[in-house]
Amino acid sequence: MRSMLAIEVQKLSKTYRSPLGLRRHRALEDVSLAVEPGQIVSLLGPNGAGKTTLVKILLGLLRPSSGMARIAGEVAGSIRSRLQVGYLPENLLTESHHTADSALTYWGRLNYLSRTQSRLRRAELLETVGLDKWASVPVRQFSKGMRQRLGLAGVLLHDPAILILDEPTDGLDPAGRKQVRDLICAAKNQGKTIFLNSHLLQEVEQISDQVAILDRGELKFFGSLTAIQQGESLKVEFELRGAETEARAALDLYGEVGWQQIDKAHYRVLLNLANQTAIDQCIDGLRAGGISIVGLKYAYSLEDAFLQLVSPAKDSVEEAG
Repeated sequence: MRSMLAIEVQKLSKTYRSPLGLRRHRALEDVSLAVEPGQIVSLLGPNGAGKTTLVKILLGLLRPSSGMARIAGEVAGSIRSRLQVGYLPENLLTESHHTADSALTYWGRLNYLSRTQSRLRRAELLETVGLDKWASVPVRQFSKGMRQRLGLAGVLLHDPAILILDEPTDGLDPAGRKQVRDLICAAKNQGKTIFLNSHLLQEVEQISDQVAILDRGELKFFGSLTAIQQGESLKVEFELRGAETEARAALDLYGEVGWQQIDKAHYRVLLNLANQTAIDQCIDGLRAGGISIVGLKYAYSLEDAFLQLVSPAKDSVEEAG
């Protein structure tokens, strides 16, 4: 029985060789991951980590040296697997003579859609991405953000189950990034799987269900944001109001406390707690002492976890990505 996973990779390796075979570079080594349908998964890693190689293998643009990759149960690179995927490259190139309408018709033909099928879909998609009033305008007049939104309409045109997006918000202004994020989340709400190649960690934190971190060809982590941010303990920041004496007494059980006075009877405290049960017990103790909990958040960011997992940067001529 074929896998029902959206993306499945098992012990995938890729070695690049020079023309005479005298030099070798191991871009991927025994990478395995399984992406469930309907998830937003972000692929992270420094330059040369192997991200681009992995994406090219999933798209069928490269063949692995060993191991296996499947898209919706089909061998990556097969016609059936390609029909399941909508791909948006980092720098989408569109001939300047195209309008939004003609570009979508052209991309539809590449995905075996007739002109009639493209015409039936494109008006709805252009409205979805906020370009319905620009349908007849030459693409050369579009900003980068508009081109990215047009590209998203293009990858959705043949209604694929899986979207592979390469740096979709890179180079956009804050408004453009939010528009693209909203479109990605809307696609997820429609049941689509999104595999996102990005280096913008703050963007990733806002929308991802899971992250995969590559470093020098090896998969250092694959799992939920909560799991990577927890590590061996939970670093939690509380914002509290109440008597300082009672607050300190309630927190005395939890060892060293980072304490920041905001104003009278208003302060932030930073704790390292073992697990969610310890957080619940801490909250119970504070409430029993009459302390109001104004805010609570994890203080350990994705960036912190990423920097702990990847190797220090070094000069390299390896593949960027």
